Amino acid sequence: QVQLVESGGGLVQAGGSLRLSCSVSGGTFSTYAMAWFRQAPGKEREFVSVISRNTYRILYADSVKGRFTISRDNAKGTVSLQMNSLKPEDTAVYYCAADRTVRPWPTPTPGLYDYWGQGTPVSVSS
Repeated sequence: QVQLVESGGGLVQAGGSLRLSCSVSGGTFSTYAMAWFRQAPGKEREFVSVISRNTYRILYADSVKGRFTISRDNAKGTVSLQMNSLKPEDTAVYYCAADRTVRPWPTPTPGLYDYWGQGTPVSVSS
């Protein structure tokens, strides 16, 4: 059974930083594309960032480009999201997700991901 566990969420003031981590167990981490999504209250889940299996391909949502950085450590089975210059609109529950399918480019479509974590809340105050 593949399990994803996020950590690192919390309350931060606007302009601050947080680092989210996701630890994956029970599967072959190095074969998964790994992504972060977020869901704000009353809104649909939205794509944040994704990193390919070999780290060669990375995508970011326009809303976080230049502020967030995704990375992964295949030896440790972890994926991280460094979030800088946080804004109140970044407030959401953040989820990591794993995609088993090999694709030319990692996908931002949440419905194509096979495994999900339980989420970690991020709240940014103004």
